[in-house]
Amino acid sequence: MRLAEVFPLVTARALARPFTYEVPDDVERGAVVSVGLGGRRVRGVVVDVGVDAPEGVEIASAGAVVDRVPPALLELALWVAEYYGSTPARALALVAPHARSRRGERREPASRDAFPGEPEPAQLTAAQGASVERIVAALDAGGGHVLLYGPTGSGKTEVYLQACAAALARGKGAIVLVPEIALTPQTVGRFAARFGDGVAVLHSALTEAERRDERERIAGGEARVVVGARSAVFSPVDGLGLVVVDEEHDSSFKQESDPRYDARTVAAKRASLEGAVAVYGSATPRAESWASLERLALPARIGAPLPTVRIVDLRREAGYPLSAPLLAELSALEEKGGRAILLLNRRGVSGAIHCRACGVSRRCPSCDVTLTLHRDGRLHCHHCGFSEEHASRCPECGSVELARIGAGTQRLESELARRLPGLERIRLDADSAAKPGALRDALERFARAPAATLIGTQMVAKGHHFAGVSVAAVVDADTGLAFPDFRAEERTFQLVTQLAGRSGRAAPGRVLVQTYQPDSRPVALAARHGVEEFLKGELERRRLLGYPPFGHLVRIVVSGPGKEGPSAVLTEIRAQLEGMPGTDLLGPAPLVRLRGRHRAQLLAKTGSPRPVASRSARLLVAAAPAMRRDGLAASVDVDPQTLL
Repeated sequence: MRLAEVFPLVTARALARPFTYEVPDDVERGAVVSVGLGGRRVRGVVVDVGVDAPEGVEIASAGAVVDRVPPALLELALWVAEYYGSTPARALALVAPHARSRRGERREPASRDAFPGEPEPAQLTAAQGASVERIVAALDAGGGHVLLYGPTGSGKTEVYLQACAAALARGKGAIVLVPEIALTPQTVGRFAARFGDGVAVLHSALTEAERRDERERIAGGEARVVVGARSAVFSPVDGLGLVVVDEEHDSSFKQESDPRYDARTVAAKRASLEGAVAVYGSATPRAESWASLERLALPARIGAPLPTVRIVDLRREAGYPLSAPLLAELSALEEKGGRAILLLNRRGVSGAIHCRACGVSRRCPSCDVTLTLHRDGRLHCHHCGFSEEHASRCPECGSVELARIGAGTQRLESELARRLPGLERIRLDADSAAKPGALRDALERFARAPAATLIGTQMVAKGHHFAGVSVAAVVDADTGLAFPDFRAEERTFQLVTQLAGRSGRAAPGRVLVQTYQPDSRPVALAARHGVEEFLKGELERRRLLGYPPFGHLVRIVVSGPGKEGPSAVLTEIRAQLEGMPGTDLLGPAPLVRLRGRHRAQLLAKTGSPRPVASRSARLLVAAAPAMRRDGLAASVDVDPQTLL
């Protein structure tokens, strides 16, 4: 027997340290064992063996080895913990397998919800061929990082498929990450059609048993290609050769619970650890990727030109949310047949209820946000789930002069039913897609319908490929521009450009962009498909402000039952972080209250996020007992996707 350092897989920051246990002589780093902690048995991961016994401590024995974490994943998890200011235990839980499942529980090759795949093309375009050659060369040279960019429909997925085939031919495995697996059934279908049972699919809709079974297929080498959302970056693929990050611009790759990792950054780190090639693909790349990665270009859409884009100035239109030009396009579809996609990035009937008499808007009692009116006649909070009846009079002053501000997807659906009853309406948002299978049913209805419009939030702009979509419209392009976030313009540009790409895949298409700000940079450049021009200007702006990629942000957020507690903790942390080289501290500053808890944040602008995040995490560990007593909670977020 010998001694080993083990991280018990518990979430408490106060226990964010290794414990010493006695283990059999054959136990190595990465072993998953059962250990006793505080009177209960938990899983733990061995991170070091042959250590000295701590003085004055009774050493307990660990249980039998129940599984193992591969060396590369062990190193990756420990790096995630330090880089993102989390605890080793929380990061190790991402890679440590749960108890083994009974084989046979897997859904047949776990991709039954996928759409049918497409046949392999007879030949690649010249640009596709050159891109595949460059990726294969990097694969043979021991790794690399490249950006594959080109308009929607330019053939990026076929490049991924060819690169995966090349990795498999060399005895290597591949991981393909997509923003949200449920929103990209075509991607799953194409990989399953090409690689059959050799594909494993990981996403949140799987049961725990199905997820464990897929993991065992991957670890055992039965499945050599993994398609999944962000957590699939931790898949136990042996001999990894390729990591693909499709739609790399999408903020869904950022985990919003601790550890707050970014799967794009983790993919780069894993590729470096294992000598693999990381390929990032998008029609609208992030400024960070554009500035730092070798670029492989697919300059043109295959089979059809990019659609023409018309900007509709809503200041001169009286029919919001359906302007006269948009109504004319949809009326033609109602008469002649065809499909349209309408994007309105707001759910419900209207965005807010405002009293014209006293000026008060109906707000959530637990969150500092306005309530949204839904078709059920109730006002809903989209943060905490609170709802109340929509009263006919203002609860503050009794006035009946209540105004509905803005429009949501439910109102748009109702307007279409009233104005164009012959056009089938299919709504796709978080409300309509909540039930299992609802998303696939909606997309299949849309694909079959002779005359239909798909109405939805940003879901409708994410990677869908439908033939026969001749019209795409952004109903309100200004929705995201109002957010006080340095990424607001980039997100608006990406959303408009991505939605435009859903139109005219097989025949010339038309795109309408409704906006009150027709001259704004993101809207005007999206109308011209000006990706490179937008990114050039965005990088110049960020350079002046010191934002990514010219610096990193580390955000520390503390929440609690009162206003004073979060700010007090952050003031103490700021004092401890003062003087770190190349780091500017902003705050503490209050944030909007959410779910009944007051929040504040401290923001660090730095060229070296890892030491700032790890030091912040250590300070929070030291403060954990006092914070727990006061009902406070804290998080560290490196390169946050939002500052709200």
